Amino acid sequence: VQLQASGGGLVQAGGSLRLSCAASGRTLREYSVGWFRQAPGKEREFVAAISRGGGSSMYSESVKGRFTISRDNAKNTGYLRMDSLKSEDTAVYYCAARRIIMTAPLSGDKEDYNYWGQGTLVTVSS
Repeated sequence: VQLQASGGGLVQAGGSLRLSCAASGRTLREYSVGWFRQAPGKEREFVAAISRGGGSSMYSESVKGRFTISRDNAKNTGYLRMDSLKSEDTAVYYCAARRIIMTAPLSGDKEDYNYWGQGTLVTVSS
């Protein structure tokens, strides 16, 4: 599966953005979807993940309550809605896919994800 992330940009602190992750090549419903981010000089870190059917999700503590992960399997697309953005959310955001069986638990470990999009830059100005 190939992934294309989009939707990044410049936003003021307190604002919102929605990132999209469009899949091609294979149906996205065979994969759980994760979002990760990497700020300059830092390691890539987990942000959120969603199950194949969309019924389960998990978030890092730093974004819980502000970000919402979702997916539309009919459109072969995943999303990350980001509200109440802070300057520390500034990073390149990557979507990733992990081919798993339906009952497998979600993962926040980037090593578990097999496919990655190219990243989209989110800059939050304070």
